[in-house]
Amino acid sequence: MGKEPVTEQFLIDKLTEAKDHFERALDCKHTEFDDLYPYMIEHPQFFWYKRYVAWSELLTIKGLCEELSFPWREKFTTNQVEYLEERVMSAKVLDFWFEKNEALI
Repeated sequence: MGKEPVTEQFLIDKLTEAKDHFERALDCKHTEFDDLYPYMIEHPQFFWYKRYVAWSELLTIKGLCEELSFPWREKFTTNQVEYLEERVMSAKVLDFWFEKNEALI
């Protein structure tokens, strides 16, 4: 039996998971990365690297959604879309990622 093609819902679900992973990394909460590299917790650069990995995952899945013309922007605030389109995980992203999320609640 052949493999099923990637569906829009599957990729949007993966995007939501990647967003959650990035947000957990921003909040210094436990992620799968902690389980994969438990020794890293002892190193000062751990949280920066953990955030970088989560950001890269989010950009990769966002890029696939965009390439396949799947609607990814609806999962993010206007500012978050701008950050993702700029691609650079700047201090602005780290400081203001959640700013608009609180206004949506």
